[in-house]
Amino acid sequence: MSQVPLHNTPILGMASRPKVSQAIEYGNPASFWVEYPSGLIDLSRTAHLSSAGQVNKATTAAVIIDMQNFFLHPDLRDHTTGLQCVDPLLKLLPWLRQEGVKILWVNWGLTDHELQTIPPSLVRGFMKGGRGGFGSELPGNFGRLLMRDAYNSELYGPLQEQYVQGENAGTDVWIHKNRMSGLWGYQSALDLYLEQNGITTLLFGGVNADQCVGGTLVDAYFRGYDCVLVSDITATTSPAGGLENVFYNAGNSYGFLTDTTRVISATTPS
Repeated sequence: MSQVPLHNTPILGMASRPKVSQAIEYGNPASFWVEYPSGLIDLSRTAHLSSAGQVNKATTAAVIIDMQNFFLHPDLRDHTTGLQCVDPLLKLLPWLRQEGVKILWVNWGLTDHELQTIPPSLVRGFMKGGRGGFGSELPGNFGRLLMRDAYNSELYGPLQEQYVQGENAGTDVWIHKNRMSGLWGYQSALDLYLEQNGITTLLFGGVNADQCVGGTLVDAYFRGYDCVLVSDITATTSPAGGLENVFYNAGNSYGFLTDTTRVISATTPS
């Protein structure tokens, strides 16, 4: 029985909040948002109740999670909706770089030492029938499962080349993680980078929406970051309802839900 692709599910209305009747400022003198009756919400923290901008590009970064061969390569798994995110992401990247927005590729990349510290719940989750799991050899030339520098840990297809180009240009950064969330614990590599570079607004995308993407987004929300989920570069292999739940809560509770068309439009001069 055919099923409507998850990205075609009409859910945007669920993530829409009622517009305010007059401009409202949230937060405190040092960290604040301003929401306008037009629906515009200014996250730039540059002017109290008077800014026309949506975000401060200098303090914004795109956080792209786990778009790796292990999760997307057809020889390893069937992730149709994840592969559908590649083209929108390829269109978005040049616009973000042009606007000076950093691209942070947050990916699994384990060391042998980390294999000794991963909790049993996580180890079991990446095994099948008691076999395989982190560090095990995958077929062909994919290497050890989600270990640093293994082929299965590289970005999928053209995304790897995009990262290399961006790294050489100084716009893209690769950040390893060793848990579902890139922001777990007292201080992760991602959290340290964001703090050191004064990043406060995060544009999220990647796979899987209700696992690593959602875990990182929720932890970012708990830490006080501005969280924006970009819907057409976000996917999951979970059954129907998993993606919708993440989209609903991203737009209603944790921050905002948008898509690449709106992001590009917002950065295009009028």
